[in-house]
Amino acid sequence: MRALVVLPTYNESATIGRILTAVRKALPEAEILVVDDSSPDGTAGLVEKAAAELGSIHLLVRPEKNGLGPAYRAGFAWGLDRGFDAFVEMDSDFSHDPAALPRLVAPLEGDFDVAVGSRYVPGGHIPNWKLSRRLLSRGGNIYADVVLGLGVRDSTAGFRAYSASALKAIDLDRVHAGGYGFQIEMTYRARQAGARITEVPISFVDRVEGTSKMSRSVVTEAMWLVTKWGAERLLEAARSSSRRLRHS
Repeated sequence: MRALVVLPTYNESATIGRILTAVRKALPEAEILVVDDSSPDGTAGLVEKAAAELGSIHLLVRPEKNGLGPAYRAGFAWGLDRGFDAFVEMDSDFSHDPAALPRLVAPLEGDFDVAVGSRYVPGGHIPNWKLSRRLLSRGGNIYADVVLGLGVRDSTAGFRAYSASALKAIDLDRVHAGGYGFQIEMTYRARQAGARITEVPISFVDRVEGTSKMSRSVVTEAMWLVTKWGAERLLEAARSSSRRLRHS
């Protein structure tokens, strides 16, 4: 199974060299694609240096900062064009432990199409979050699960693996969310496409270097999108029911 680890970056010079080394150690056979949004701090140059030392590291530079979702879509499209079988998405700041990568990818070699690194299944942890943030995250995930019928406890998780067939079935051109709503939308589209989804327990640690990309506007956007998709889901269900009645 040819695996590609996709790392979106913007001003990650403090951690990029170490994260690339750690990913290579955890998944020696995988290739790595860094999708950099023209970071002014020299991230791209450090990626090129690591590529020369470690091998099988690729760099895709986008002209400007354009959001998490578009970065992952660009990375997935790049990998699909080159015939990779499995795709991993993760942060570049050690919020996601590279040592967990083998456990995350393993389900794709079995019966699953998507493996979500989950904080909210038994064995999952968030060791350093305040209660207010725990409640916000947990509440948002419960809301998304109920409104969209996901059957996933941590649909906002950004540490996950997809099979190539799952990404093709999702149809990335239909995915439009740009922030953390991207994770929920990908879970929703995968479920709509009939993907088999499992959750793997992980420990999530807030970044200790750099600036967090989480903000009130990001949360608001995600919840608005969930509400919109939920309304569309109910409308489609009503239409389907009406069609069945007309033809019965």
